[in-house]
Amino acid sequence: MLALVLSDVFNNDFIQAIVKNPLYVTWRKIAIAVGVFVLILFLRNIFTKYVMKALMRVLSKAGIKGALKIVKAFERPLRNFFLILGFYIVAMAFKEMLYLSPKIIQRIFDSSVIILIAQGLMNLTDDSSLIFDKMENYDVKVDKILYPFISKTLKLIIIALAIYMIAEKWEYNLKAFITGLGLGGLAFALASKDAASNIIAGIIIILDKPFSIGDWIQCKGLEGSIEDISFRSTKIRTVDEALITVPNSILANDSIFNFNRRDKRRIKFNLGVTYNTPKEKIQTCIDKIKKMLELHESVDNDGILVTFESFNINSLDISICYYTSKAGLKDYLTIKEEINFKIMEILEEEKVSVAFPTRSIYIENSQE
Repeated sequence: MLALVLSDVFNNDFIQAIVKNPLYVTWRKIAIAVGVFVLILFLRNIFTKYVMKALMRVLSKAGIKGALKIVKAFERPLRNFFLILGFYIVAMAFKEMLYLSPKIIQRIFDSSVIILIAQGLMNLTDDSSLIFDKMENYDVKVDKILYPFISKTLKLIIIALAIYMIAEKWEYNLKAFITGLGLGGLAFALASKDAASNIIAGIIIILDKPFSIGDWIQCKGLEGSIEDISFRSTKIRTVDEALITVPNSILANDSIFNFNRRDKRRIKFNLGVTYNTPKEKIQTCIDKIKKMLELHESVDNDGILVTFESFNINSLDISICYYTSKAGLKDYLTIKEEINFKIMEILEEEKVSVAFPTRSIYIENSQE
């Protein structure tokens, strides 16, 4: 009896009614779309974890640096492509529910692909990218100060081309837009006066080359290491690790002290000895200090001056002046420290004492 009832209920007509029900059709589409999207995410994970890593490992072992950098540059865009493809398939499946025509969905997909390709190409234009490696391999001599400018210029070109291609996809008339910009040309020129002066100053800095990336400079009371040079400004890292952004117009119109361009560095100071030091001892110390400086491998022999300079209030002053052959701050301080210790050893050998500020007080006994 129960079998008869069930057979009557679940007959072919009932099943056909369910299948043709719009709600069933909608849920079936959702299930298929979700399944496809999950499958794409699964393929994306396999591609990222296994295929890309295996490809990078093979290229790294083979020593093909160019291909390896291309793969690294497009790694993230390729990962994002799987997500865009998933959304594209889902959007096409539910275009009626989303009230989007296939043409609009296709345009969105194409625009997204253009953006991903542009992102990969921009990664290739970074300072340490394939382009600059090839320039070095072919002995193309370009100052490293130009790398950030070349990189940013190429990125602007890629962005401009991407915008143009996307506008073409959406059938937008860029010529009319550019013509419209001409109406506000005067206002734009006035507003961008400072920006233009900074860009021109940046070009002057490139041509004149007063400094390069990594140089230690001093300008307008600022002192630090050059970290980055862009069209508008230059970034300087100070001694206390603060990052200062200086407009290029300031650097171009002011004196710049570049400490890295020095071949040597001067050290000059006075060494005061006590007044009870005999003349012979002072002369011996002068001779020994001079000889020690001449034998030091990091001291320039042409600039050594050790002389008895003056009678100071509290001391007899020996003037010591010499140049280090290394101009770097760390090397300079190390050399200075070594020589100071050796001067101390010479003074100890000769039993000469360093003077310090003293005052003698005489008390006169008055008789009444």
